[in-house]
Amino acid sequence: MYIFVFLALMLASWIVQTMLNSRFEKYSKVGIPLSGAEVSALMLKQNGVDVKIQSVRGKLTDHYNPADRTINLSESVFAQRSIAAAAVAAHETGHCLQHAQGYAPLRLRSALVPIVTFSNNIVMWVLLAGVLLIEIFPHLIWFGIFLFAFSTLFSFVTLPVEIDASRRAIAWLRASGLTDETTLPMAEDALKWAAYTYVIAALSSLATLFYYIGIARDR
Repeated sequence: MYIFVFLALMLASWIVQTMLNSRFEKYSKVGIPLSGAEVSALMLKQNGVDVKIQSVRGKLTDHYNPADRTINLSESVFAQRSIAAAAVAAHETGHCLQHAQGYAPLRLRSALVPIVTFSNNIVMWVLLAGVLLIEIFPHLIWFGIFLFAFSTLFSFVTLPVEIDASRRAIAWLRASGLTDETTLPMAEDALKWAAYTYVIAALSSLATLFYYIGIARDR
């Protein structure tokens, strides 16, 4: 049963990633007056928030870092004047506004980061040892499952954070006058496919968690 679930999730992940890349490539050719960096700067200014906006290497590596309060935009998004760049920049700025306003799911996700980082460093080794030594140390695999559950929880806590950031981005793009009836749906479509990647990640983590629970119970 699990093999079919994982195959379905792998297929869904491939479809979503393909559609995401296709949409961003398409919408990157639709021009608007401001670059991604300028969109972030204007959105921050209108909301009375002052944080650093900087360019980082890579494709779709855009993120907001609450630890040092920086909006990090990939090189193309930072400089590009397109609806795709605007959507990404507004989304990441949405995370910044969440932080400034004390958005509860973001606070919870930030609190989970050190726990998840620690568990991710050792969980695969603990689970492997738990499977191999299940007859000798039957509780070891359950400890590994406990550690992995934090990653699953983190994945699901991430969903409302990402959805809310996209909602803020679309609302601002609509109110700012940078988009119209043609370009706003493009921004919505791009962010929708980006959100699907987090949904697939959460479902994959949950399926893996149940898989390990099944192993522990069967043994």
